Order: sequence, then structure tokens, then C-alpha cells
Amino acid sequence: MRKISILVISVFLIFGCKQKSIVHPTFYFWKTDYHNNKAETDYLDQFKSKALYVRIMDVDFDPDRQQAVPISPIKFSDPLPTQVEIIPVVFLVNRIFNDTDSNKTKVLANRIANFVDAKVKQAGKQNYAELQIDCDWTKTTRDQYFEFLKQLKRQPLLKGKNISVTLRLHQVKNVVTSGIPPVEKAMLMCYNMGNLRKYGDQNSILDQHEMDVYLKDYLKNYPLKLDVALPLFEWAVVFRNKAYAGISKRINKTQIEDKKLFRQRGNSILYDLLTDYPAAGLKQGDVIRWEEISNKHLLATSTFLSRYLKPGERNLVFYHLETDLLNHFTHEDLQKVIANF
Repeated sequence: MRKISILVISVFLIFGCKQKSIVHPTFYFWKTDYHNNKAETDYLDQFKSKALYVRIMDVDFDPDRQQAVPISPIKFSDPLPTQVEIIPVVFLVNRIFNDTDSNKTKVLANRIANFVDAKVKQAGKQNYAELQIDCDWTKTTRDQYFEFLKQLKRQPLLKGKNISVTLRLHQVKNVVTSGIPPVEKAMLMCYNMGNLRKYGDQNSILDQHEMDVYLKDYLKNYPLKLDVALPLFEWAVVFRNKAYAGISKRINKTQIEDKKLFRQRGNSILYDLLTDYPAAGLKQGDVIRWEEISNKHLLATSTFLSRYLKPGERNLVFYHLETDLLNHFTHEDLQKVIANF
């Protein structure tokens, strides 16, 4: 009887207690000019971040030159802190893979490898261990994109380095059509998951229903090692005559709460503009959907992910490193989110 009891307790301990993951918190840096801002560097120190994901450039198709070109590459006005390694990130606009072949992807891979290497040195680093490629590929561009990733791994400058990719929710659920990228690991992008252009009071940054639909029954079976990215940002989505009109960078939290400018619709996140606002290119009657992320959102998302992600060692990356955004969250707030994993 004693042996049976011990066996029952052992089984409970094995299956009843979920293995905790080892989490390394850090941030994305997504601005076009890097300055060693003390407040931002302090955040890296507080979370003992060993690396920083730094957007190097976008790459888009130039119809005049008929080739993919770098867009808004980063400038390093200061070197990165000595104690922080760089993980360069390159964002590829999906359409560059619409009409390409293996020779073009080989040329693109070579150019990106050289460009990234030069920028890393500008950041004060002589080497890096991982390059992340950010691209929301589709069924029609999958083969060309995967061929590009293979070509990238063959570049001499990337020998011995890990290549990772970003992964959207739909690519997890629709893995048969989306395919598995030929890389070592992926970054699960847990934001921008709703329909940004759809009129209404839904929050397109984080949507629990979308996570249920796209991840709940599929995440555990995804074969690649997964890091996780969570949002800290906010934005003002503009609608004119109920049609999407863009994101206004001129509207912030203080302005949206100005009752002389905006009238909130009940308790919703929709606001009516009461007067013309030329400085922001807005007209009276425009509707702003103010989307932001709270600590409650982050805790709910981290609880969900911890339930369905396979346990392991992973990076947890917050988007993004900017003092104004980080002021909305205390160190304790984010530590609770980290501890959830």
C-alpha cells in the first residue's frame, strides 16, 4: 500500500506540476537613431537583459530600380552599452518575394548580410550571435521566402550564427499552407492580431479571442523553438466616414483625454473629434480608436501563453524600448508578467 501511495504522489508531481520555463527578458529597439538614453539603459540593467533586438532597416521593392532596397536604416549616434549584445533585426516587406528567383534571393541575402555586418560594427560590436528576419510571409511567397532564408544561412558572414524569424498567429494555425521556416527558432509576435482597418471598438493590438482561435489548439504542436514578443505600445487609429484613414502619430494620451478636442463614446475606446485639427491632418467628425495596452492585458496574455507553450528556455521581448511607453508600467508590473512564464 505504501508503494502505491508513493507511486501516486510521484505521478502527481510529474504531471500535476507544470515545468517552468527559463525566461530572458529584453526589448526591441525600433527607432531610426540610437542614443544611449540613460533611462532606457537602466531598464535593460533592471531586467538583466543580456541582448537588445535592434531594427537595422526595412527592405522594400523599389519600382524605379526594380529591386529590393533598404528603407530608413538605423543610425548609431552612440554605441550600444558594453554589457549588452546586439541581435540585429531586418524587416522584409512581403511583396519583395512576389516576383523573384533563386539568383535574386541569393543577391538579396548577400547584400543584407553585408549591410547588417557594417551596422553592427557601427553599434560598437565586433560580432553577433543571432540575426532575426521579420517578414509576414504568405502562401504565395512562402517558397521564395524560405529559399531566401536558406541562402542567408550560406553567407560567409553568417557562418556560425543563428537565423531566427518572426511568426504571426495565422502561420501557427495554418502551418500546412504556411510551412515551417528553415531556421533554428521563431519569435511569436503576440500583437497586431486584430483587424486594424475594421471600424469598431475592438483593440487590434491584443485580442484574446484571436489568440484562442489561432493558438489554443495549435501552439503546443508547433515544431520550432519559440521566443515571445509582447506589446507595450499605444496608438491612435483614425477613421473618416467609418473608413480606415491611418494611424496618427500626433495624437497621444493627453490629447485624447482633452474634452475640448475629443468626446468619448461612453466607456468605449472610440473618440469623436469635435473640431478640425490641422496639425494632425484631422477633420471634425473623424473618429479615433485609442488602443493601448494595460498590465491586465499583459498578465492575461502571459497566463494564456504559459498554458499552451512548450516549456523551455526562451527570450521574452517587449516592444519596444522607449521611455514614454515604459513609464506606463512599473518594474514590478513587468516582473509579474515575466514570472507568469
